[in-house]
Amino acid sequence: MMESLLIANRGEIARRIIRTAKRLGIRTIAVHSDVDAGMAFVRKADEALPIGPAPARDSYLRQDRILEAARRSGAEAIHPGYGFLSENAEFAEAVMAEGLVWVGAPPAAIRAMGLKDAAKQRMIAAGVPVTPGYLGEDQSPERLQREADTIGYPVLIKAVAGGGGKGMRRVERTEDFATALASCRREAASSFGDDRVLIEKYILSPRHIEVQVFGDTKGNVVHLFERDCSLQRRHQKVIEEAPAPGMDAVTRHAVCQAAVKAARAVDYVGAGTIEFIADASEGLRADRIWFMEMNTRLQVEHPVTEAITGQDLVEWQLRIASGEPLPLNQDQLSITGWAMEARLYAENPATGFLPSIGRLDHLRLPDTLRIDSGVEQGDEVTPHYDPMLAKLISHGASRQEAIRKLCEGTGKVEVWPVHSNAGFLVRTLRHPDFLAGAVDTGFIERHVEDLVPPGGPAEAVLQAAATALLPKQSQDVWTALTGFRLNAEIDRQVAVDIGKRPYLVQVNGAQTTVRMENGVLFHDGEAWEFGTPRAGHAGHGGGSSDGAIIAPMPGIIIAVSVAKGDLVKRGQPLIAIEAMKMEQVLHAPFDGTVAELKACLGSQVVEGSLLVRIEGDG
Repeated sequence: MMESLLIANRGEIARRIIRTAKRLGIRTIAVHSDVDAGMAFVRKADEALPIGPAPARDSYLRQDRILEAARRSGAEAIHPGYGFLSENAEFAEAVMAEGLVWVGAPPAAIRAMGLKDAAKQRMIAAGVPVTPGYLGEDQSPERLQREADTIGYPVLIKAVAGGGGKGMRRVERTEDFATALASCRREAASSFGDDRVLIEKYILSPRHIEVQVFGDTKGNVVHLFERDCSLQRRHQKVIEEAPAPGMDAVTRHAVCQAAVKAARAVDYVGAGTIEFIADASEGLRADRIWFMEMNTRLQVEHPVTEAITGQDLVEWQLRIASGEPLPLNQDQLSITGWAMEARLYAENPATGFLPSIGRLDHLRLPDTLRIDSGVEQGDEVTPHYDPMLAKLISHGASRQEAIRKLCEGTGKVEVWPVHSNAGFLVRTLRHPDFLAGAVDTGFIERHVEDLVPPGGPAEAVLQAAATALLPKQSQDVWTALTGFRLNAEIDRQVAVDIGKRPYLVQVNGAQTTVRMENGVLFHDGEAWEFGTPRAGHAGHGGGSSDGAIIAPMPGIIIAVSVAKGDLVKRGQPLIAIEAMKMEQVLHAPFDGTVAELKACLGSQVVEGSLLVRIEGDG
């Protein structure tokens, strides 16, 4: 076993690796960008070295600076985590050329599985079924359009070098293909430096099933069963679980053996995940499950596999990288209970899940769940990296118990003033279809009105705010509001501002449980600032309803599709803005004319700035 380990990553996964390494007596070295100098993962490491400015291309993607940090620190091994350089074959080779231990997949396997088109061709040769589509070299828009038309809509455009949900677009009609292709290629070039794509038939009732595999240097390969990652938004996973609902023993055996076959086909070593797409229109069946891609690294959702198998997958990685055989053989691995993971993001569901940045003045995470967190109270959420704050993981004897534990714990999440998706997660976990296991990749899109309901705060929040502002009673209530219960017989109307909107609340003394801290109410994962109404306060001001297109987040303008004076139609794309590795397209709210255009291609904008103003035709 190595004695020192440099983690070439940041945030949650860096802390996760540090935790296991320290348990094994391994000295840990963190590397960090300038903006991350005060983050929790830096504080937890035994040593930390700076590697450059905030942009990942100038720090976490700089191979030379990471290798120099390894030399300076005397590290024996490098663990890349996930993302950044974790699936970069050149970096893996450079690490090994330095005489360091690479805690990752062999460079040849990374290359074999790194490009989606080549990986599919290899799987076809190995006898692993793949989804129908186009994998050709001709990348002209005309050829891609013809192939999509031949396959039949809907289709999925995917970057051949893609991953993490980036560089993917679903296209419903031939008329929309060219625009989607251009957007996909922009994002692929920005994220991966490669704008080539492939086309796949989009499965109408898709389930995302993946299998955890491990190989060692002795030629042994095992699987650690499947995970269901179907609950996604914009092709990024939101809630994962293991095992997969509705998976019978026969189908599990077939899928897991196909995953082992895929890993053997590339002489795989270390942790990897074989991802499958399943047509679940008739339930999970072995003949309706196809290979999609392989991730040659540890997955974000690996904790659910750890929970049902009782194994530490980071420890497995470190032991295998040290030349040890697999800790267990296939017959020694089994499933115990059910596990779920919810990803807690710094984003605002009410504004289309746009990223939220700022200082975490208040952060409270439940102590009833396993928490893999990248931040602590007082840390800063910046626009430079993925907005995930933490992973919330539950384990129970049954799926129902795992859901109950995760739902209760997530409802106790408190984040302020940064927005989070905790309330959205709670509503998802309570949804009848989710409880019944009726989940596919279109679940969130179908149920978005239930999961992100319009309107203001819940009645419990209104009652708590109004009661706190009751004359002559406010001080007593403020003192008692930590987990308070309302029982008083009160009949009063109280004016209150909640979330910058005025409400007139009839206080009814109904029982409820809401937490308050520093003028913020926390309830079911939501956070609401409140106070007495401001003079002349009339609720929300301007927005898209009056033709003003406002920057929903700080970012860079990457596309401007209109000019001043242009006529536009409702829903027409106007501006594309990029931040936190996400592209957000802003559309015309109604038919009209571009009266003002403040956005310029390549310019940096701040949240709330006017980009475009549309004047209606009427």
